[in-house]
Amino acid sequence: MRIEEGFQPIPFSEDNAYLSDPVLPGLLKRKLPRSALQEIVPDLERLGSEVVSSIRELSNSAKVFPPTLLQYDQWGRRIDSLQTSEGWRELKAIAQKEGLPGIFYERRYKEHSRTYGFAKMILMVGDSNEIFCPMSMTDGSARVIELLGSPEMKEEILPRLISRDPALAFTSGQWMTERPGGSDVSLTETSAFPTGNTNKYGEKYSLNGVKWFSSATDSEISVALARTGSQREGSRGLSLFLVPLRLPLVRSPSDPTPLPTSNNVFIHRLKNKIGTHILPTAELTLEGAEGYLIGNLGQGVKNITPVLNITRLWSATASIGNLRKCLAIATSYAKVRAIQSGNLLLKDVPIHVEQLASVNLLYRALTHLTFGVVDLLGKVESGVATPDEQRRLRMLTPVAKAYAADKACAGMEEAMSAMGGAGYMEENGFGRSIRDALVEKIWEGTIVVLALDLARAAQDPASMNAFISWINSVLKSCPARLEPRIASAVKILKEAVEALRPVYTSTMNPLVPRPALMLVGAISSSVYLLEQAIWSHTTSENTEDVDVDVFNRWVFEGAMEANIQLVKRVQYATEERVKFNTALVFGSKTTPKL
Repeated sequence: MRIEEGFQPIPFSEDNAYLSDPVLPGLLKRKLPRSALQEIVPDLERLGSEVVSSIRELSNSAKVFPPTLLQYDQWGRRIDSLQTSEGWRELKAIAQKEGLPGIFYERRYKEHSRTYGFAKMILMVGDSNEIFCPMSMTDGSARVIELLGSPEMKEEILPRLISRDPALAFTSGQWMTERPGGSDVSLTETSAFPTGNTNKYGEKYSLNGVKWFSSATDSEISVALARTGSQREGSRGLSLFLVPLRLPLVRSPSDPTPLPTSNNVFIHRLKNKIGTHILPTAELTLEGAEGYLIGNLGQGVKNITPVLNITRLWSATASIGNLRKCLAIATSYAKVRAIQSGNLLLKDVPIHVEQLASVNLLYRALTHLTFGVVDLLGKVESGVATPDEQRRLRMLTPVAKAYAADKACAGMEEAMSAMGGAGYMEENGFGRSIRDALVEKIWEGTIVVLALDLARAAQDPASMNAFISWINSVLKSCPARLEPRIASAVKILKEAVEALRPVYTSTMNPLVPRPALMLVGAISSSVYLLEQAIWSHTTSENTEDVDVDVFNRWVFEGAMEANIQLVKRVQYATEERVKFNTALVFGSKTTPKL
């Protein structure tokens, strides 16, 4: 039999990425003013069509391939020529033209500009080959310069970081990670010394050291931590600098591109990573690189915080954006794949639809959580956030990032398995999405690092009170007619809040931060889903029954009760548990009897 003969599988085709999304249309309808919604929705519909057509075609084309590095020319001269793929550059240009990150700083829709921009990102990220990594750092660097930059930085560099014109636009990296410390920047070795010279951006510093992960090596600038105090001062001796990768920094498009080593920034090697293959991540050495101070000396960690907060929300959105793509593929496949001698489509098989519904439920919970925090960021940046909303943003930023990263990959694998052997094929895009999304568990802080960051915020009684007050206000807003339909779920939600109250004390158990973060994630995502259900009920939306069911089901099936029990168990764990943990991992000191 020839391959053209016999049974022929029907290829699936995806619908418009925005119109077919189970979350975004309703979420945006609730959050955005009607006037803004009327302008934003047509743009998202256009983008949703392009995502599954031209953007996906480019992302899967031969134009996209890993970067290469040529360190020396044939004469033995150090040139550090980094070559990125045409597809990488075109995808970055698409993002810039779409207004990422420009939308956030144009602020046409005020505090809702963040929601608009992140809605675009969630649609694009699964087909963008991780170009949002440099875009996120560009966004963070723009915010730092907007807040702390010199007048000349704001005049010349900020407009390029937020430009929609790829010919003029800059991208930025952020250099924190070094060999001694990883996430612990207190061990930073890179030093910065004033040269005694100045230019329009301020006093020139000379930076020397090694930056172990640079994920935007083809960018024009980076913000970098460097030591201006003694090693004994730890993180208090660090300052923040703007470092051009090449000099001169600002030039016209017709000017020749400066040599890659013109600012004494050298590429040691490109990283060989599990995923994000076309993203040029490198080890760099700074050998007298010119940089300019941002903010005050000795406040580098504080001054770079806006970068971390912003990139963590980009990271959360990357996790759920890749999940969105995998779910959309599996859902489309169920509409065309027939079983039982071709008489029954998968979409009509209850046990199969149950599997897809579990992934759909996860996607809804993570999306509402992340966009709830994005909404808070927009309010803070626009100056309309209350003090309690500022505290909630501080608490929930690490939660959204860690919770989405932890949960999304499992959901992607579940969507892949729903297609059987067809799902394991590289052509579908599952492989790249899963590989790329794995980095979100590490990038900008592992789950443990973020759990400790949450602990620092939540140990402030004012922050915890703001969080619980928000939960209570949502519960109190529930209409009387809706209460009986959600009573059982609300009871468990209240139990979760009571279990959380005694956790974040000054003497909290050292084992509890990670399970506590997961409990905060479960609580927060449930409350945001409840907000959606209350809105649907109040406005008589045709999605009311589904939204109510989603809230109930997430509380019962989203591991809320398991999170409660784990926190209670670990909270009162003794030193014996620590001892047995060591024995489990590293083995017992005693030898088993033969």
